[in-house]
Amino acid sequence: MPLTTSHAQRTGGGHHHYPVGQIVRREPPEPKVLDAAAPDPFEPAKETVVPPQNPRVIIEGLRLPEGPIWMEDGTILVVEVEGGTLSRCYPDGCVEVIAELGGGPNGAAMGPDGRVYICNNGGFQWDTLPSGLRLPVGLGDYSGGSIQAVNLKTGAFETLYSDCDGIKLNSPNDLVFDSDGGFWFTDWGKPLAHSRAYGGLYYAKADGNYIKRVEYPMGSPNGVAISPDGKTLYVSETHERRVLSGRISAPGEIESLRLFACPAGNYEFDSMKVEVDGSIVVGTLDRAGLTRFTDDGQFAEFTPTEDKLTTNLTFAGEDRRVCIATLSLRGQLLAMDWPRPGMKPLFAI
Repeated sequence: MPLTTSHAQRTGGGHHHYPVGQIVRREPPEPKVLDAAAPDPFEPAKETVVPPQNPRVIIEGLRLPEGPIWMEDGTILVVEVEGGTLSRCYPDGCVEVIAELGGGPNGAAMGPDGRVYICNNGGFQWDTLPSGLRLPVGLGDYSGGSIQAVNLKTGAFETLYSDCDGIKLNSPNDLVFDSDGGFWFTDWGKPLAHSRAYGGLYYAKADGNYIKRVEYPMGSPNGVAISPDGKTLYVSETHERRVLSGRISAPGEIESLRLFACPAGNYEFDSMKVEVDGSIVVGTLDRAGLTRFTDDGQFAEFTPTEDKLTTNLTFAGEDRRVCIATLSLRGQLLAMDWPRPGMKPLFAI
């Protein structure tokens, strides 16, 4: 309703009022003087590109490899997401299928009992590009994700978890064991026909008797790693193009997840591993390579691989100074000399 002077007086409550129609001039605030030396928060960080040292393709013909594990006998275990298998790669280039797991095995880690633990995303429908490359494009015969455990000697496997508190797992993606023998794993969520199921962070025991939802909902949690001192958990989020970190207060407990790194640019982060000095190295999609951050979240360097599905990596050799990356689009394992040693997994054999 129109404001009259009498109305303003009745509702004033002791505040100062200006007569109707009076133009009130206010002096503008003093402009802030910006420090010319201060970094522009909207300007992409200057990146240091370090070419791969002595790169060599050691395995070819894999069906979207992921979850590499270097074994002390010189072989490398990988899961093949499209192939639905856990396979062993030999130095001579031969590949042996250990177990046909079905679905879409996506991440792998050695457990305290000598079995290989698998994050299975439940599978996709696949399409072939004109170049012959295969890409996941839909749900296919997807019915839910799971955590599996494989006996390396026999190939026998069992499903440990397919739900948490009665709610199905969507798309388990990657996992890492702690010193207590339990493991953290990510559920990436799942693109559905007209929507997307959320992802989350979980903790479980290797005996199949305990699973806990730690952080939910999350956008697209992917890689997961633990700092050398066992006190910090790292989680990458692919579509959000960032890495989070949280202080581990007890097995399966974190104080909170906070932003660790989020560089400007087309960095879609996948799985990660940790160096001895605490730096983390993250497989980077789209940008096509490996991104390294120091233990305080500073961008350190980027190593290009020329594969837009550079999904994961492992450190190999007696001194762990060889990096083996999974070039999932090309179906290759790429080895390169690495200037710093990587962490040895807790239950490596």
